[in-house]
Amino acid sequence: MTRISVSGSVICWALERSGQRANLEQRFPKLPEWLSGEIQPTLRQLEAFAKATSTPLGYFFLPDPPEERLPIPHFRTLGDGRLQRPSPDLLETVQMMERRQAWMREYLIEEGNEPLSFVRSAEPAVEPERLAVEMRETLGLSDGWAAGNRTWADALRQLRNRMEEAGILVVVNGVVGNNTHRKLDPAEFRGFVLVDEYAPLVFVNGADGKAAQMFTLAHELAHVWFGSSAAFDLRELQPADDKTELACNRVAAEFLVPKSQLRDIWPSAKQEQKPYQTVARHFKVSELVVVRRALDLELITKNEYLDFYRDYQREEVAAAAGQGQEGGNFYANQNLRIGRRFARVVIGAAREGRLLYRDAYHLTGLYGNTFEKYAQSLAIGGAP
Repeated sequence: MTRISVSGSVICWALERSGQRANLEQRFPKLPEWLSGEIQPTLRQLEAFAKATSTPLGYFFLPDPPEERLPIPHFRTLGDGRLQRPSPDLLETVQMMERRQAWMREYLIEEGNEPLSFVRSAEPAVEPERLAVEMRETLGLSDGWAAGNRTWADALRQLRNRMEEAGILVVVNGVVGNNTHRKLDPAEFRGFVLVDEYAPLVFVNGADGKAAQMFTLAHELAHVWFGSSAAFDLRELQPADDKTELACNRVAAEFLVPKSQLRDIWPSAKQEQKPYQTVARHFKVSELVVVRRALDLELITKNEYLDFYRDYQREEVAAAAGQGQEGGNFYANQNLRIGRRFARVVIGAAREGRLLYRDAYHLTGLYGNTFEKYAQSLAIGGAP
């Protein structure tokens, strides 16, 4: 039986990186001996351990653990100044989105597209009211746009669609690719932005509550205008102590719930039995966004906000547990996990022979018959 010489420090690094030490110690009873160097794993055992820890197999042949870093800043609301190691799930998701963005950028340039004028067009010092108006106009959204939707979930869908129509790649996914066993943790990140003048990409953690996703999207929009790539956790919908993050939150709040309109209806709403719900119905946003906005404008206290947020979070967790975030139609889910616009371009390029099917499979994470069925669900013709 051939055993593979692996550094104990690399095994320890992979173990800690996975965040599953207790579970892995049960699955791999020889793990203590591997760590001490008393016994080396077989190739099959090493392959199983690599898969269980979401670690590339080649890393185990290095003499020392590699230093992995996110290619973008990671802003945390409650940062303590210490460098936080990104999870394998976040790293792989960012890398996956970078590949998609790079391909889309090259494709758009070859097609003769011009850079998007709104990318990097604003500075964090801009007045939130002015930028919120500009963003709505760019997306073709009128004042009070959300009121035309039946529910705030419909408003969220409209916002996603308008962003894609404007040239922004929008991805909403709660797992790594299509692996439902690897759920993304909203406590680590609610979303991230990869800014590019041809193919800006925003990613929303679909494992997060849908109400929070609306605010994340608006926050990410501001990042595109400011030209700032970043990942963020937006804990309690509050930004990290960074001037751009603070500016993004101010703009997002104004974009969703304009200050002047909220001040106009607040006196009467306060007389209602459920004031937050009343305002939420008016703006077609969630109560969470309303309460966040009321805090920003000092219409409620920080304690009132935190009391509401804790109750709301418990309800969100219970609702997610009851309905199953990743349920529903697999092919319909791909419109969010891949993005309808990106999928159409990739599938079209494969159909025209401009992109190898192998590469199209890699970019979308869909293979063979599954790729074909998804193409058909988008009403794109079958393979020639």
